[in-house]
Amino acid sequence: MDLLNTLVDKGLRRELPTRDEALAVLATSDDDLLDVVAAAGKVRRHWFGRRVKLNYLVNLKSGLCPEDCSYCSQRLGSTAGILKYTWLKPDQASDAAAAGVAGGAKRVCLVASGRGPTDRDVDRVSETIKAIKDNNEGVEVCACLGLLSDGQAERLREAGADAYNHNLNTSEATYGEITTTHTYEDRVDTVQKAHAAGLSACSGLIAGMGETDEDLVDVVFSLRELDPDSVPVNFLIPFEGTPLGKEWNLTPQRCLRILAMTRFVCPDVEVRIAGGREVHLRTMQPLALHLANSIFLGDYLTSEGQAGKADLEMIADAGFEVEGTGQVTLPEHRAAGGCHDGGGVCGSGDGACGSGEEPQAAETHTGAEPRTDLVAVRRRGAGTDLAPNA
Repeated sequence: MDLLNTLVDKGLRRELPTRDEALAVLATSDDDLLDVVAAAGKVRRHWFGRRVKLNYLVNLKSGLCPEDCSYCSQRLGSTAGILKYTWLKPDQASDAAAAGVAGGAKRVCLVASGRGPTDRDVDRVSETIKAIKDNNEGVEVCACLGLLSDGQAERLREAGADAYNHNLNTSEATYGEITTTHTYEDRVDTVQKAHAAGLSACSGLIAGMGETDEDLVDVVFSLRELDPDSVPVNFLIPFEGTPLGKEWNLTPQRCLRILAMTRFVCPDVEVRIAGGREVHLRTMQPLALHLANSIFLGDYLTSEGQAGKADLEMIADAGFEVEGTGQVTLPEHRAAGGCHDGGGVCGSGDGACGSGEEPQAAETHTGAEPRTDLVAVRRRGAGTDLAPNA
């Protein structure tokens, strides 16, 4: 297929595809799916070999969020029966992180519900970062605390944080349909604050919220322009008790096409399969490892994931290897900071966003029967007396 050959060539050169090329990936048929995976897999292997980076989530503060993000079980007005607790103490968070590190995680992601941290919250998280790093040699720590105020990213960096996560989630045009208590521009500003402070920026998306192909391409192109080192691709977990609790729009094939498109647009960044992979990819998860070079180990913030042991077996059975703490995740040109030059797009292309052709019309993607049985509320790990899944 000429399209796939073109996209592989561009991916190996870090050249931005056109919007029409990205849309065409999402429009490919199931008959062509393995060809799409194989092509994107060439780009993934070129930049990341067969390594898989493991990340581990620690939910520092669960539920009771004042924001109204429609996809979130922790949102204002959510009736989902999730765990609710206030801040974990540094030693509690460190113990939770140690379980993930013991399971093979290289990065620990510290997440707290809320609009954004107060200065006192930053102090609290700083103590937690120190406790984790003191007890786990070589571990990376990423903070995800919401919208940042001036100076907070710098304080987190000084405390030892390596990265900061704040997802764009969806396209700028449709952002107001999923959240009203903050704006798309607020999210962009926080990612830029993380960059400016010297933190490795992590920013991604959520697929399955009823968006069009154009929305998906828009948000991934926006991420390419923001130039994060890591792009998590979340697949909506439809929690009962949230406005999107009945949105079951994804199939395993659709998820693979979304991951492939993200890899072609962001060839040399850490593409991470994040929340919802078990719910929507299901038995196709091993194929996704040919597209993404990073996953979360074990459970998520408020839902349970695949058993950590099963994750490790899946990686080995698919012919991949877990990335060690002594290995550098990013390609040399990114790890050295060469892509964060303020130019926006990290690549050798001209940054053009289209080929002059009319974009294809969006399709409606109807999933199979909803697998509500696969949505399990987390009842173990952080905030409980039960051992975590790692």
